[in-house]
Formats: sequence, structure tokens, C-alpha cells
Amino acid sequence: MSAILKNPALELRPMGLADLPSVLAVEAAAYSHPWTDGIFRDCLRVGYFCWVCELGGEPVGHGVMSVAVGEAHILNLCIAPDRQRQGLGRRLLERLLRVARDHRADTVYLEVRASNRIARTLYESSGFAEVGVRRDYYPGHKRREDAIIYAKPLL
Repeated sequence: MSAILKNPALELRPMGLADLPSVLAVEAAAYSHPWTDGIFRDCLRVGYFCWVCELGGEPVGHGVMSVAVGEAHILNLCIAPDRQRQGLGRRLLERLLRVARDHRADTVYLEVRASNRIARTLYESSGFAEVGVRRDYYPGHKRREDAIIYAKPLL
């Protein structure tokens, strides 16, 4: 008799305050300058769309997006480093885009570190186009880093 190994189930669900310890752990593992507990609490308090990505019940990523006046802004999309390049970021991005469409956004914007090739490849392959640069936007270890601004029209 042979065992059949199943892939753990992926669940994308709204974030709640109880998720913050695991969200903060993923955030700290993925970023040199992670968001704080207060930032996530503020996003939840003001009603931003905050999502958790779980794989087999284990939180492995999260996303935060605001939507207003026909525009959506993806403020944070994070997958744990040991779970990157498995399609999880793409699935979470697709969920955020669906939420943006459902709330009548016609364009989605986001910013990403110029050096983050993995994220930039994901966004470009998902139909985002570079529309600008914010010079010295992100903090760095020795110097600040540019942010690349991307936009995607939602048809």
C-alpha cells in the first residue's frame, strides 16, 4: 500500500486582530523594515481590505489594500521567504484584484522596492506597468531605496 501525499489546503481569508502575531512574524521574516503592529491595527480599524494567506492552517502571507473613489492601492503583499516562488503571492494578488473590481475600482496601484526582482516579476507578469519612481522612498541599511510605482487598469 502506498501513501498519497496531498498538498496542504490554501485558504485566503479576511484578517482579524487575532491574526496579528502571526502576520507580524511573517512580516519580520520577509522585510528588513517590517510594518509594525500599530500600522496593521490602523489598517484594520479604518476598514482596509486585509487578507491572510494560510497553507494547511499555517499563516504564510498577507495582503493589505485600500479602495476609494475608483482606485485601489495595494499597500502590502507579503509571503514568507520559505514559501515564495510557489504561486502563493500570485493567488493573493488575484484575490486583491477581485476585491478591487468588486468595489468598482478601475485602476490598482502599488509601490515596490526597486531591488525586489521577485515581486516586480510577479506584478509585471500580472499586467502591471511601471508608471513612475519615488526617489529614496524606502529606508535601507546604508541608504534609502527608490520605489517603483506600478499601475494596472481593471477592465
